[in-house]
Amino acid sequence: MAPTAVPPTAAASPRRWAGVLSLLAVVLISYIDRVNVSVLITDRAFTDHFGMTGDRVLQGALMTVFLIGYGLAAFFLTPLYESALGARRGLLLSVGLWAALTLLSPYALGALMFVAVRFLLGASEGPLFSLKTMYVKEHFAPHEVGRPNAVSSMGVSLGTALGLPLITYLVHRYDWHTSFVLLALLNAAIGLPLIALFIRGRRHAAQGRGEHAPSEARRGVAATLREALRTPRLGCILLIEIATLAYLWGSSSWLPAYLLQERHFSLAQMGTVSALPFLMSLASGFLGGHLIDKLPARRLPLLFVIGALGTGSCVLLVITADAAWLAATGLVLAGGFWGLQGPAIPTLVQRHAPAGTVGSAYGVVNGVGNLVSAFMPTAMGAAIALGGGHGFGAGYALLIGAQAITLVCGAWLLLRPGPGPAATDGRLMPRTATPAPPHPTP
Repeated sequence: MAPTAVPPTAAASPRRWAGVLSLLAVVLISYIDRVNVSVLITDRAFTDHFGMTGDRVLQGALMTVFLIGYGLAAFFLTPLYESALGARRGLLLSVGLWAALTLLSPYALGALMFVAVRFLLGASEGPLFSLKTMYVKEHFAPHEVGRPNAVSSMGVSLGTALGLPLITYLVHRYDWHTSFVLLALLNAAIGLPLIALFIRGRRHAAQGRGEHAPSEARRGVAATLREALRTPRLGCILLIEIATLAYLWGSSSWLPAYLLQERHFSLAQMGTVSALPFLMSLASGFLGGHLIDKLPARRLPLLFVIGALGTGSCVLLVITADAAWLAATGLVLAGGFWGLQGPAIPTLVQRHAPAGTVGSAYGVVNGVGNLVSAFMPTAMGAAIALGGGHGFGAGYALLIGAQAITLVCGAWLLLRPGPGPAATDGRLMPRTATPAPPHPTP
């Protein structure tokens, strides 16, 4: 008899990695969609059409309303998706609604209706990362989730880095309608087929491990959410998610203006330099996923400690540097240290959430994280306005503050790992109600 070990995964089937790459493509499209409006508000034809030319509050509300819809849906809809639909059908529904709403957006009758469509669009995307986290949990053993988490999350950096120049080209080469049509087609022609072909549901994952479909699938929506809220260390994980997303939304919102107005880069230089931090975070995110699978489980918070110290120090260099090239170097390195932390957040949820509630637990984390972090660009704008000649420095100091929160929470998790799934050889094992019978050796 062999000792009790992590249940065998569907490692024999390469389809699980095809699913991860499909999720990467869907996340990439979603982040191109998020930067769409950021480019469009610089286009006079777009702002004139919806009557928002010169109205900075209304223009800023387009992103804020999207994130509010996103956060509310991630919190409240994910338990429904998890208990009734599962990852595959939930993704099909989410991306289908997303494609339809994107296509309808340019035909909204006035600014108010357009803002309402933005809210619904955010709500349609809300469960995306929770469903992605569910898929990885269902198809990979606890000691090997780092790399699929990292790969599927690469769409964040890729979508942000590619989206700005792509949307800018479409708007100036064609018109603002074209960007909406293209994004709708990307979802309908690429996103939906990839999900249909390569995303396997919970039942298939369980059968691939020689198990029965989990009974937790029959749990009600309210019960699923209540159980998810009992996830150990949920408050600390939530603070880290808020701080991580605050850095993303704050830095990406003000980076073009900072490079053009504070550091006096040309428009072409700005386009290149603004993409580099996100490309660097792409590489460091994959490194973080690799380290997660190599480190003992109790050492995982080291990524938050190292990432926060590095990011905060590099942003301090950005603020204090005299030379524009040195500030740009700080921005790129900050993106690298920030990206190191990304895969560790869903991994913590996957390892600590009660069985059958991984998607809902991450929905709480991601939903509240987006709701709170949505105000970082506004807070930075206020700091920049109040800072006078050193306005951008005051705004970027708030990003250092966000990383300080990550540092404190990461150190606390490192020093007080607390209760969690049982560990064997430094790696976390899935929590079960009763000990699993040992697997016989051949």
